[in-house]
Amino acid sequence: MSNETVSKEEFEALKNQVEALSKLKNNTGVEDRLSLVMFSGSLDKLLAGFIMATSAAASGMEVSIFFTFWGYSAIKKEGFPQPKKGFLEKCFGWMLPRGSKELPLSQLNMAGAGPILLRHMMKSKGAASLEDLISVAAELGVKFSVCDMTRDLMGVDPSEIIDYPHMDYCGVTQFVESASSGKVTLFI
Repeated sequence: MSNETVSKEEFEALKNQVEALSKLKNNTGVEDRLSLVMFSGSLDKLLAGFIMATSAAASGMEVSIFFTFWGYSAIKKEGFPQPKKGFLEKCFGWMLPRGSKELPLSQLNMAGAGPILLRHMMKSKGAASLEDLISVAAELGVKFSVCDMTRDLMGVDPSEIIDYPHMDYCGVTQFVESASSGKVTLFI
């Protein structure tokens, strides 16, 4: 170690350099945001996505979820809303889950027994259900965006989507533009 002292001018120069580097670091244009693309319609994958989303939001990150193709099944209303549809759109409506409680598992679905067992185990261990996580997401301000193309392609009417306080409908381009400046983007 040296016994040399730093002059006041040298100290000020070092202080100015640290401040300049700090400003540079904070001026990267990267926002503290998590963007999720929910493509999967499987209960286990949607649970994982919502756990990540709510955890990120609880830690102060801005979070947005883009629902496309099978992923929008998680935010469909239960039952059979009857908007006017063409034959092919009705077929999609009959084949796809009618709400989050009808979602299959990606593995070990076992003719519908898998989701029932998973939900039972989660409840017995005090784990939040998908429906609980959706409510928590709303409380934390997580933004939902529903893909316009998917809605149009599959004949999904807005009346078939759950009521959610932070929801909009947009195209892929708009979502990608928004996600591009965030720290993390995940595809589930």
